[in-house]
Amino acid sequence: MRSTPQVVVAGGGLAGLVAARHLAGGGVDVALVERRGTVGGRVRTLERDGYRFDRGFQVLFTAYPAVRTELDLEALDLRRFAPGATVAGPTGRSTLADPLREPGTVPSTLSSPYVSAGDALRVARLWWELRRTEPDALFAGDDERIDAFLRDRGFSEAFIEGFIAPFYGGITLDRSLATSRRVFEYTFRTLAAGETVVPATGMEAIPTQLAARVREAGGTIRTGVEVESVTATDADSSGTERVDGRVTLETDGGPIDADAVVVATDPPTARDLTGVPSIPTDGRGCVTQYYALPAEIDLETGRRLLLNATDRGPNHVVPHSAVAPEYAPDGTTLLSATYLDEQFEGAGSATGSDADRGPDASDAALVERTRRALESWYPDRQFAALEALHTERVPFAQFDQPPGVYDRLPDVRAPAGPVYLAGDYTQWSSIQGAMESGRQAAKAVIDDLSR
Repeated sequence: MRSTPQVVVAGGGLAGLVAARHLAGGGVDVALVERRGTVGGRVRTLERDGYRFDRGFQVLFTAYPAVRTELDLEALDLRRFAPGATVAGPTGRSTLADPLREPGTVPSTLSSPYVSAGDALRVARLWWELRRTEPDALFAGDDERIDAFLRDRGFSEAFIEGFIAPFYGGITLDRSLATSRRVFEYTFRTLAAGETVVPATGMEAIPTQLAARVREAGGTIRTGVEVESVTATDADSSGTERVDGRVTLETDGGPIDADAVVVATDPPTARDLTGVPSIPTDGRGCVTQYYALPAEIDLETGRRLLLNATDRGPNHVVPHSAVAPEYAPDGTTLLSATYLDEQFEGAGSATGSDADRGPDASDAALVERTRRALESWYPDRQFAALEALHTERVPFAQFDQPPGVYDRLPDVRAPAGPVYLAGDYTQWSSIQGAMESGRQAAKAVIDDLSR
C-alpha cells in the first residue's frame, strides 16, 4: 500500500461509519464528512421532556451477522421485545407467540383466529429449513412476492392477511407483501435465531457507538459539511487502474482532494453524486406518531407489538415504555403508531378534508385515527387522554424491494475512478445491509490501494 493514502467517506449513516472504521483500521488516513450536525443517517433519536422518540419505529435484530461483528451489544444496554405479537381485529385481540421460547403460550396462540394448527406446523417446518441455510445463500436462487411464496407453502389466508401482512408491513413497509421473498426468509431466520431489541437510550446509541469506534481507530469525523459533487480525475475505471487518479469533493466549505472516496449517502443523493443509474431511488415511506397515556391504561400486550389485522388505522402500535422504561418519564405510558404509505391511499379524515389524506395528513387527523382504532380494539376503555407528543415523517425509509431487485443493485465499485459505494442499496434495505455494505466498500478500497 502507498504510504498513508487519504480517503474521504461522504455520509455518516451506518454504512459510512462502518466503512470509516474499517478504513482507519486498515491503515488509511480517513475523514468522514456528514451534512447534518450529528451522524446516524436514518437512525436517530430525539430526546424531549423526558421522552425518547426514534426516527420512526426502528428495532435491532441481534442475530444479524454484521450487528454481531460491528457492535458491542452489551455496551448498548439493550431492552428486549417479547417474541410474537398481539393482533387486533374485528373479532377482538389475540396473542401469537413463539412456542419454542414460550411453551406456555401454545394454547392461546392456537386459539387465535389468525393461526391454525396447520399454520403452526408450516411455521415450524419453515424455521427448521431456514436455520440450516447459510444467511447469504438466501439471496440466491428464484425470487417471488412474499404473499405468493406463503400461499405456495399452504399458509392460510387468515394467517397471511391477519398476521404476516401487518407484521412484515412493519419490517418492509409493504403491507401488500409485494416485497421479495428473500427479505422474508432472511428476516424470518434472523428472528428465530436472535432477539428484537432497542438500546435503553434509543436507537441513536448505535451510530454513537460506531462513531466512537471510528475515532478510536484513528479516523476523523466532520459534521455540518455537505458534499455537492464528486469528480474523479485521470482515472480508468477498470482493473488496477481505478486508483491511478485522484478524486475531488466539492463541499459547501471548499474542495477536498483524496486518493479515493466512499459515497455513503442516501440513494437519491448517491445517484446524483456518482451518476450510477442502478442505484434504486424508488422508496417506501412511513409516518410514526408518538403518544402519552396515563400509566393506568394498560394495553395488555406485555412487551409485544400490537398489530392491526385490518387496513383501517395504523399498521401497528408499539408499547415503547413497556419494552424500555427509559423511553418515558415515570408514571407515563409511551406508545407509537406507524402508518405506511399504502394505508393513506383512498383514506380520508373524519371530516373528509383533502389536507388530511396521504402521508402529509395533519397531526390532529392522525391522532384521531389512532384513537378510533384503539377504541375499536379496546371497547371497554376510554382513550380521550391520548396525547400526541411527536410526529416523525420519513418519506424515504427504505428503497423498494420487489422480486428480482437484488440482481440489479450496484456493486461497491460501480462508479468510475477511485469512487466507491456504501449503502444498504448495494445489499438489501436493512441495518444488516447497511453495515455489510460499509465493510465491503472499505475492503474494496484497501484492496485497490494496496495494488
